[in-house]
Order: sequence, then C-alpha cells, then structure tokens
Amino acid sequence: MGTDPTTVDPAVSTGIGVVGAIIYLAFAVFAIVVMWKVFAKAGQPGWAAIIPIYNIYVWLKVAGRPGWWLILFLIPIVNIVMALIVSIDIAKSFAKDAVFGVVGLWLFSIIGYAILAFGGAQYRGPAALVSKQGAYQG
Repeated sequence: MGTDPTTVDPAVSTGIGVVGAIIYLAFAVFAIVVMWKVFAKAGQPGWAAIIPIYNIYVWLKVAGRPGWWLILFLIPIVNIVMALIVSIDIAKSFAKDAVFGVVGLWLFSIIGYAILAFGGAQYRGPAALVSKQGAYQG
C-alpha cells in the first residue's frame, strides 16, 4: 500500500507554519527597529514607528509635507504616487539623491531605510520645506 501524495503530514505543515511565523516576526521586528532609528535620527519620537496611522503622519513631517496629506494615503492609486513623492523627499532630507529615494526607499524600502538608520546619513531637515520655490515673477 502506497501513500497518497495529496496528503500532508500535520507535523510537517505545523513546522512550516511555525518557521514562517518566526521569519515574519523577525522581519516585522527588524522593520520596527529600522523605522524607530530613522525617526530618532530625524528628531522625532522613535515609538511613533509602532503606531499605525501616526507613523505615516510622522513620516510626512520628516519629509516636510503637510499633515493633511495623510488623507491622500487613503485613496487607492493616489497613495502609491504619494508614497513615491514622500520617499524622494525623505531621501533628500537625509542628503541622498532622488534615485536613492525611488530605488532604495520606495522599491526596496526595508533595505533603503536600513541604510539610512544604520549608515552615516545625517538628517538635514525636511527637504520639501527647503525646496519650495517662490511665485513665478514672469
């Protein structure tokens, strides 16, 4: 009598689930530590990284964007564009270029933010506030 190849031993599936949960928790803890350090470097409270909506508000403040932009993050598709803009502003706030903002902070965020958190990058102030241009004078 052979074994049915469509059945899975419960012990194996439990082991896979436990290993997956451990990897997920390690990833989540690392992400919290990274954002905590980035917020602390920017002069914001590090604990803001663990408060769900407030962390986006602090993220906007670090970039120099107004707090009402938080509403834009609730709109599908618009939130993707807003995240891209804010990522570029965060990169410029830490004296990095726009390419780092797009590739490092937007596409590969955990790696990019880890570079900001544990690297030598220093917060220079909110980039969006600095780069505002005056009205066109003709």
